[in-house]
Amino acid sequence: MTDVKEISNFKASASPLRWAVLAGVWLAYYCFGLTIVTLAPLVAEISTDLGLSHSQMGVVLGAWQLVYIGSAIPLGILLDRTGVRRGLMFAFIMIAVSVVLRSQAVGYASLFLAVAVFGLGGPLVSVGAPKTISIWFEGSGRGMAMGIYMTAPMLGSIAGLSLTNGLFMPLMDGDWRAVMLLYAGFIVASSLVWWLITANPDCKRVEREYTAEPRGTQKENFQRLIRIPAFQIVLAMSIGIFFCNHSMNNWLPEILRSKGIDATTAGYMASVPVVFSVLSSLVIPRLAVPKRRVWILGVLFIGFGGSSIMLQANDGFWLTLGLIAQGIARGSAMTLSILVLLDIPGVGTERAGVAGGMFFSAAEIGGVGGPLLIGVVSDLSGGFSASLYMLTGMSVVLLFLLLTLRTRQ
Repeated sequence: MTDVKEISNFKASASPLRWAVLAGVWLAYYCFGLTIVTLAPLVAEISTDLGLSHSQMGVVLGAWQLVYIGSAIPLGILLDRTGVRRGLMFAFIMIAVSVVLRSQAVGYASLFLAVAVFGLGGPLVSVGAPKTISIWFEGSGRGMAMGIYMTAPMLGSIAGLSLTNGLFMPLMDGDWRAVMLLYAGFIVASSLVWWLITANPDCKRVEREYTAEPRGTQKENFQRLIRIPAFQIVLAMSIGIFFCNHSMNNWLPEILRSKGIDATTAGYMASVPVVFSVLSSLVIPRLAVPKRRVWILGVLFIGFGGSSIMLQANDGFWLTLGLIAQGIARGSAMTLSILVLLDIPGVGTERAGVAGGMFFSAAEIGGVGGPLLIGVVSDLSGGFSASLYMLTGMSVVLLFLLLTLRTRQ
């Protein structure tokens, strides 16, 4: 993998400034994770207020992924050209605008459009984060840095799932619209922190000279990458990983409430997987050296399937075990798949933007399909049991793809 060695006698990977940049990336991903789950704890309240069915809410929950699919590749290309400083700032702005528009929704169409706007900010975070780390960190430090910033969306999810009904809804007298505006204010404040961090002259110089480096055209890079068999397999795996992740991100509180659990308790329980996701993200990527990654991914995929089965239970022990297994799998599966992607010969830092765009564009096909199918299947079957079995089946598909990838290495 190509590294950024030295720019104008300033070695980015040896500078203490890289930790401040990592903190800024962490904050962007925190806002990303928070925004993804802002609707999940309020599905019942918003559906009642706006008169939405489970199927309609499923479409709304997947609206931003529809935009994401189409925008990830061009936004990844744009990021390669303009740099991550401006790219992530634009991401902050779009995320905040999306949350504000949600607070103003008056029906299905307006809520759909409000959530869809998030699809213009999300890709820049997803693609910009690994690209930034590839510039400022090298060697084993990359895995550590990616593990650290991947705790951010999980912690953002914990905050959204546990505090929305537990703190902010009571604080705002049950007004879900006011809660949305509160989250939007936090995102705006976070954007200012990112801008201040990257205003450092060294940050500007690193980015300016890195974006000026000669590289092939984006069309050539796209064609070169898409012809690599291992790259194709990882793209297919990303669809399944996001299918499982986004399904649970959006529907877990409602799945738990369908068991007779009250909204506040369901919110706290839904944060259990996120806690274990954080621990998983901090520990597993550091242990997953290249020769172990495929095997560890296999264990994580088994965890996906096993957790879906255990979430069928009403027994406290198996239900808790299912939440823990899901969290461990969710916490590291995406990180390891990105590391596998970036280590494929022919990718490298110089193609990280377009490669990341292709990865997340493909992945969000699953991100859209997961929440949508969970809603549709639950409406048709009258519950969530069939939906959970569907997630188990997806984990089997992931294991098959992983076995195919193994034979290609």
